[in-house]
Formats: sequence, C-alpha cells, structure tokens
Amino acid sequence: MRSPENVLESLKSKACNKSYKYERLLYNPQFYLLAYQRIQAKPGNMTAGTDGKTIDGMGMARINALIEKMRDFSYQPNPARRTYIPKSNGKMRPLGIPSFDDKLIQEVVRLILESIYEPTFSDYSHGFRINRSCHTALKYVQKYFTGTKWFVEGDIKGCFDNVDHHVLIAILRKRIADEHFIGLLWKFLKAGHMEDWNYHNTYSGTPQGSIISPILANIYMNELDSYMAEYAEKFNCGNRRKINPAFKKKLDVCRGKEERLKRNLSKMSEEEKEGLIAEIRELRRSLKSMPYSDQMDDSYKRICYIRYADDFLIGVIGSKGDAEQIKQDVGCFIREKLHLEMSGEKTLITHGHDSAKFLGYEVTIAKGEYNKKTKTGTTRRVNNGKVLLYVPHDKWVKRLFSYNALKIKYDKQNGNKEVWEPVRRTRLLHLDDLEILNQYNAEIRGLYNYYRLANNVSVLNNFYYVMRYSMLKTFAGKYRTRISRIIRKYRQGKDFVVEYPKKNGKVGKVLFYNDGFRRNTKVESGNPDIVARAIENYGRNSLIKRLQANQCEWCGAENVPLEIHHVRKLKDLSGRKQWEIAMIGRKRKTMALCVYCHDKLHAGKLD
Repeated sequence: MRSPENVLESLKSKACNKSYKYERLLYNPQFYLLAYQRIQAKPGNMTAGTDGKTIDGMGMARINALIEKMRDFSYQPNPARRTYIPKSNGKMRPLGIPSFDDKLIQEVVRLILESIYEPTFSDYSHGFRINRSCHTALKYVQKYFTGTKWFVEGDIKGCFDNVDHHVLIAILRKRIADEHFIGLLWKFLKAGHMEDWNYHNTYSGTPQGSIISPILANIYMNELDSYMAEYAEKFNCGNRRKINPAFKKKLDVCRGKEERLKRNLSKMSEEEKEGLIAEIRELRRSLKSMPYSDQMDDSYKRICYIRYADDFLIGVIGSKGDAEQIKQDVGCFIREKLHLEMSGEKTLITHGHDSAKFLGYEVTIAKGEYNKKTKTGTTRRVNNGKVLLYVPHDKWVKRLFSYNALKIKYDKQNGNKEVWEPVRRTRLLHLDDLEILNQYNAEIRGLYNYYRLANNVSVLNNFYYVMRYSMLKTFAGKYRTRISRIIRKYRQGKDFVVEYPKKNGKVGKVLFYNDGFRRNTKVESGNPDIVARAIENYGRNSLIKRLQANQCEWCGAENVPLEIHHVRKLKDLSGRKQWEIAMIGRKRKTMALCVYCHDKLHAGKLD
C-alpha cells in the first residue's frame, strides 16, 4: 500500500482527472492510522455516539473491520446524537455528535477532499482553511478595501443547515466522477440524527459538528466566490479616478499665486509679500482637506470581496445605487443557484465612513482630515481612505456579562446614571487559587488575542479593570475576607501572584495578566503547502508507531493485536493502580494494550 503522504501529494495533479478512483483510497489502512493520529487528542472522542462507542479500544482490528465494510458497501453511518450549545445571541445552536468510527472515516474523507479542493479554492475564502483565519480575512480587508465608499454586509440565513444536498452533489460531480465515493458522501449527508431517542431524517444541510462539514461548506460556497470574481471583472472599470475639479481649480489658483510671488519677489513690498504668502499658505492648508480625485467619477469603479464561512463583506467604490444592485444580484445568485436565502436583518448597505460589522469587528474608512508632519518637514494627510478596525463597545461589555463579572446599577439621584460594579463569580469559588487565576488570564488573553488587530484595542483596558476587580472579589469571597487583605496576601511588587508546588519540589508562580493591550497586527502564517500541514512527523513514540509495534505496553506480549486505551484527562486518574501510575508518569492519555489486558483493565482487575 502506498503511504498517505505520497497519495495526498499526487492528488494535487489527479484532482483534475474526473475518472480517478478515490474509492480505493478508503481501503488503505495507512489513511485510517493517519486520520486516527490527527483526531485522537480531541476530548470529544470520549463522548459516545448513538452506537455507544468511543475512541477507547481503537486498534487495527477495528480499522480492518471498517475497511471490510467499505469494500462490501455495507458501511452505514450512525445517526448523530443531537445536542445544543448556546450562541452569542442567546439562542441555541444544534450540534451533532457522531460515533468515533464515523469520525475516523470522515477524517479520511476530509483529507482526500482537502487535497482535491484546497489548491483551487479562492483567495477570497478564509474560513476553515489551512493558514487562514479571521485575522487573515481582516488583514485582507485592511489591505484591499482602501477607498471603499459603500459596504455590503452579507449574511446567509442558516447557511450550514440549509445547504441543498442535490446542489452540493452536483458541485462535487464537477470534479469527482467516482460514484462510489460520491455515494459515501450521500450516506453522511442523509445519516440523520437522534434527539430524545427519536430518529430524524436529514433533508438539507451539512452535518453540524461533523469533521467533513467545514470542507463541504467551503466547496459549496466556493461557487459564490467564483461568481464574485466574475462579477468584479465585469463591474470594475477605469485605471484611476479623474482629478477633483474643485481641487484642480484651487490648485491652479494656488500655483498662480506662487508663480506671481516668485516672479515679482524683488518688486513687492514686505507687506505685499506677507499677504500673498498668507494667502498661499491658506490655499495649501485647504487643499489638504479636499479629496484630490473626483469621488463621484462614474468612469472608475471597483469591487472588493471577502468571505469567512457564511459571512461575507463586499466593498464598493461606486454609488449607493451600485451597492444596492450588487446586493440584489448576489442575493439572486444565492437564491437561484445555491438555494439559500440572505438574512434580511443582517445583510446591510453601510456607508464607508460608518461602521460595517465583519467577524466581530467594526470596519470603517478613515476620512483623512488629520495631517501629520513627515521627517522632511512637510505635512501630508494620514490614513486617507484607509480601513480602520475597531473593537465594538458592546462586544467586550457582553463578554463581561457572560462571565458574570459585571453588574450595572442605576443611580436615581444622578438621573439614573449607570454605575458599573465588578462582582465576584460564585461558580469559581470552589476552584483552587491557581485555577481561578488561570481562568481569568485565559479569558483576558483570549479577548485580546482576537481583537489585537483593532486600532482602538486599548479600550480593552476598561475590560481589564472590571476583570481585575472581579478576580479580587472572587478571591475575597472564597476566603471570606476583604479585597485589601487579598491584595496584601498575593502581591509581589506590582504583580498579583499565585504560587503553587511543582513536582520537582520547587515553587512555581503564575501572574495575573499584566502584558497590556498594545496593537499587534502580526498574523502568524506557516507553510501554505497543504500536504506539509496534513502530514505530521511521527516520532518513535507516536501513536501509530506504538500501535504498529504489536507489543503490549503493560504485559510485554509481542505480535499480538493491540487496542488503545484512552482516558479523557490524566487528572481524572486516582493514581492508586499501577497502570494509572504508569500513564501519569509518562504523561500520556493513551496506553497500547493487548485485548486480554484491556479487558482486565475495564473489569478493574489490571494491577
């Protein structure tokens, strides 16, 4: 069998060959081992699907059984177990929990689909892709949306839930002619879900929570990306804007006065010179507040487009009528070709100097009325037409409320003025000091790391102030004392420090976040080669090597079938049994056991 590394590399060239038999890749055990290595560390794998199985007990026998089902076409995905998670708007998002066997096959399918489609995806697409993220999408907006006059904020209503299966399969058949492989994708789409022990058919949508859902959604939405690329080619016109007539007229007047001053300098009195110089200076000053180009020039138009999952933003250099027509045309394409609907309440047309919403940021165009002196002593307009990103006020305030760290009171004596009061978080009181501090630090860093591109990221100092006093009140509540005593107890210099014992007998220290909120526009990027990211470097202790060694890591039996025992967290182990001590000592959440030892472990007799 060829290694999956070589196969995925060759798929780049085979992707254009519709007759390529992708089905046979599903019979290669190495693909399943690669998929297993990639997904085994996720904690959700210890949650049972509707078949009652988890990742625990995975081995070559289980993989070979799945391959045999693929060969005789008897494989049928289990219905996903439906659960709900809260959304930021207070509503609940449905989530499907597949069985682990289905997850394993889906990861194999995802690797194949990613190798086929990733090289051909549009640069406009930044969601669920290698080396792309919300930050790369926002950096794209900053770079290419300069001078935008109108924003079209696009949002597709229930995109993932309403993907038309027939349209999706038709799109896949443009690149894949292997009907057995297409048939497997049909099975996943039609697997259904279980809710309250009742089976529900699936008639539309990609399986929420499944491994293949993001890549299928991108394949589907790539049609919109292609449409927007064609639309931009037809819409864009002109090489550069005409000069603003008012600017040109005033510039001609200014140059005429400068020429007059230069020509008659020796003939003019000091009073005349000063008067003319003042006029020129005033003209130059007013020119810097006027646009150089004609903002109403119909012969120059541009469209910029960016998409992250089902959210997209269109920048229009043109009239409001152009923006309205684009919104209508895009909505028509999405409705007629993709069988989806634009969200009426979220799809908006916004002026460039107002704030459009995209990926949790406010996006606006700078007016450029601010002049700055350069190193040479001249002045120039700063940020004229550039894209500015802002942290929305409501985002960090809502985050404080979601953490239960803030309470707002109204002072009736001062006209119902808002009074912000940081409060202790009751649900954290039972945690130890280190866990409380780590919780606050993670929440502060998480918000800052996401909004660090914003021009006004420093507003998060207000968020930090509330979080700091909420943290102090939480510690005070835990020890039933005053904040002042908590500060004296934990303060070291200017820092709030929690000490904890290390395993080597030394004392470790964790500081409350004190790194500030400076703007950081650096976006991490690695090797864009998909295969390099898809293939991991397996050392001698990798899970695959341990599984293929055919040696039990407990009794030492050789040349025996193995099963991998998984635990959710090492701290869940009591450390009373020898096998638990061994896992804790190796800092591994897995142990390769022969079937006999694995059965004894689950029977409580392995020690």
